[in-house]
Amino acid sequence: MCAVIFGFMWMTQPTQEQIAEQRRQRDSIAAVQAAEQQVSGGMVDTLSLAEKERLRTLLTTMSADTAGAKGIDHEGVRVSLAGNKLTGSVDVDGTALSIDEVLADTASDPALHNRAVAALKNSMLFYEQNGNFAANLTGSEQLVTLENDSMKVQISTKGGVIAQATLKGYKAFNEPQVNVFKDGDNDYSFTLSNNTQRFETRNYFFTPEEETDSSVVMRLSLGGGATWGLRYTLVRGSYIVRMDIVQEGMEQVIPMNINSVGFDWHQRISRHEEGKMFEERNSGIYYKYLGSGSVDYTSENSDDEKEIKDKLKWIAAKNQFFSTVLIADSLFNGAKLNSRVFEKGTADYQKYLKDMTVHSELPYSSTDAVAGSFMFYIGPNRYKILRDYDKFSPKEDLKLTRLIPLGWKLFRWINTGVIIPVFDWLGTFISNYGIIILVLTILIKLVLSPLTYKSYISQAKMRILAPDIKAINEKYPAQEDALKRQQKTMELYRLAGASPMGGCLPMLLQMPILIAMFTFFPSCIELRGEAFLWAKDLSAPDKIVEWTGQIPFITNYFGNHISLFCLLMTITNIIYTYITMKSQNQSASMPGMKWMMYLMPIFFLVFFNNYASGLSYYYFISLLITILQTYSCRFFVKEDKVRATIAANSAKPKKKSGFMKRLEEAQRQQQEALKRQQQQQKRGGKGGNGSRRR
Repeated sequence: MCAVIFGFMWMTQPTQEQIAEQRRQRDSIAAVQAAEQQVSGGMVDTLSLAEKERLRTLLTTMSADTAGAKGIDHEGVRVSLAGNKLTGSVDVDGTALSIDEVLADTASDPALHNRAVAALKNSMLFYEQNGNFAANLTGSEQLVTLENDSMKVQISTKGGVIAQATLKGYKAFNEPQVNVFKDGDNDYSFTLSNNTQRFETRNYFFTPEEETDSSVVMRLSLGGGATWGLRYTLVRGSYIVRMDIVQEGMEQVIPMNINSVGFDWHQRISRHEEGKMFEERNSGIYYKYLGSGSVDYTSENSDDEKEIKDKLKWIAAKNQFFSTVLIADSLFNGAKLNSRVFEKGTADYQKYLKDMTVHSELPYSSTDAVAGSFMFYIGPNRYKILRDYDKFSPKEDLKLTRLIPLGWKLFRWINTGVIIPVFDWLGTFISNYGIIILVLTILIKLVLSPLTYKSYISQAKMRILAPDIKAINEKYPAQEDALKRQQKTMELYRLAGASPMGGCLPMLLQMPILIAMFTFFPSCIELRGEAFLWAKDLSAPDKIVEWTGQIPFITNYFGNHISLFCLLMTITNIIYTYITMKSQNQSASMPGMKWMMYLMPIFFLVFFNNYASGLSYYYFISLLITILQTYSCRFFVKEDKVRATIAANSAKPKKKSGFMKRLEEAQRQQQEALKRQQQQQKRGGKGGNGSRRR
């Protein structure tokens, strides 16, 4: 065991070059700290001969390119080597000192001079710490454009990242096209490391190579034939950008025992819809576990942090209708996720929905020509498109359709198996989405009509039997007659073929459809920007009145407007409630229930006012059809016919089912137990009175 330990210590001890590098860094840090201490003492600091030689050596290693000589460009320090002469300046507190002034032994303002020297030494240390990558620290940012029929992406030479993504065929509320991100809102970086240094690719200027209309390689030249780069390929006719880590000779820079690379991603999720409130509720970080169908996400309503230990297949910055998804060919080794909500009243609050950061680790080998491969999906949350991309990975179903919130398992199955296919089918021959919603509503009502008819028939029978039930209750008012009263009532129901639950059960069976539609319409990107009647956008509220003030307690739900379709839905709902309450004749016996039933439409007005107008329009049409069905069903259920049915059933031999026999026996036993209890109470009361007389 000791031999193994000592052998491991001998094999992993630093080389002489590494020891020298560490000593040089410590000396540089000590020199910077000493210079900072001298600033306030009036002493003039300067670079030693060894430090000046280090500066020249550093600048010499930064070879010239077509843009001119490279040099230090870091936090106000801009120094380069032209021929054999140092040129440039150091900017301190808005005052620029030439390099000759910084290197001089005297100064008219020692404090300013010493701060400039400290800044120069700090920049030298920064560049030296970047080793082979240092030559790529300076340059000018350029944008390389890749474009197909679906989208256009611009890749920046600073950091080699996709800096802007524009989708064709989609408009934002304040722009002619949807820019999923732009202006530095999307930034990611790979962190490579050896035994003494860390290199973050966001700090370097890449050189674009092998440009075509659909692919480009962003490359870093590291000297000695070593290169590291990112190859981007825009897949034709799609929203997929493939990103490969390509490298050559990297074992000279990164030891072969390094088997992982860090990955950091930051994006400010942009706002695209006029109704920010609802869009914000549908934005966050989504992620899928490797080898599993499970997709999870951060909080959509508040700040949230998560640390994932399990391996992930993809991570997404998702908003209501558009997403940026980074899909690994292999995996992400866990992740730290942070999603932050912007504060109200700030400029960023008006432009963005969430501020998201991701940190993860990726498998890496410095000897592989392609050290990692990924796919960026930057596009709409359209079910049909995402369903096709689910099969892009040969190893597993990507489950990208989970980016669309379609409800829990049952409701999602209804949406994906029935509603969406029918909706897409109608869209093949109907161009107006308002008409499509109307036809879809009629089809749904036709499918549910047997259940609806059964519910109405049962309610009508209960309404007709109400006087008979009242007569039974008046005939047997005493508590000890409860069993007989119940038996007579059940017998009346049986003869009429009615049931108290007959109207509720069919309605319950329709609820999954109603809830599925509730989740479908706000997520349906096909409605986005589609106008119908007065509604300019069926995916947003159809505002007819707006204001700037706040309504206490309800503004977060109601918004600062009134939506006409939602108002029509509420009025129709109140009318339907009136018809239902009148038919059930509950106003006198249950006044509390009456007011509760009338308050429900008002509650729905508050809740639905800020939702998509397409959803309110659907419920409005559905309620109108329901009212028509209510009146039409009255022609099929006549009081005389029901009473004739009761009379005919009464004349038939009465044969009780086994269930009814058991139910009556249980009721009889319960009634006898109640009578015995009442008799015992009477005897106990008489005994108590006798004791008091004695």
